[in-house]
Amino acid sequence: MKKVLLSILRDKSTDIKKFREIAKDLAYILAGEAGDLLEKEKININTPIDNAIGIKFKNDIVIVPILRAALSLLPPFLDFFKYATVGFLGLRRDEKTAIANLYYKNLPEIKKTDDVIILDPMIATGGSGIKAIEILKEIGVLEEKIIFVAVICSKIGVDEIKIRFPKVKLIYVEQDEKLNSTKFIVPGLGDFGDRFFGTI
Repeated sequence: MKKVLLSILRDKSTDIKKFREIAKDLAYILAGEAGDLLEKEKININTPIDNAIGIKFKNDIVIVPILRAALSLLPPFLDFFKYATVGFLGLRRDEKTAIANLYYKNLPEIKKTDDVIILDPMIATGGSGIKAIEILKEIGVLEEKIIFVAVICSKIGVDEIKIRFPKVKLIYVEQDEKLNSTKFIVPGLGDFGDRFFGTI
């Protein structure tokens, strides 16, 4: 189902309304996959019939979208993780060097036991993702407590993140093989944020 939805997002004829609807549907699926990776603990439940053993998330959850494109994924994740706190990182890629520069940071208190979910629809060079992980590690977040969720990525970007941070868990729908001369994913889907927000 994920790849069916991604195919609609890839299509340049998909209009803004449809793009937003499909992005939302896909984000719910990705939120579920992120939930599968979070640590759980057993709990006792009284059903209308008898006692049962259930499970719940063991740790508090912090969601960190990378501005601005990841704002498109945030509402479904908040629907899924209703008690999560949210922090924001604004990272702007230099078009010449492809280096990500931080221009905004607003993070809640993050405990060592918290699970942190980074959101960014696209991993191209991996620069923004690497910078985001570095910022979180600088404030004490453990690498193994981070889940990075994307929609589409390049092999180059994924490999860079895996090499630098092998304990970070990565979730994405599709991996494309290359980047073009302007560091866009090929074949990709264009600029996710521009298509979602209508700033093409």
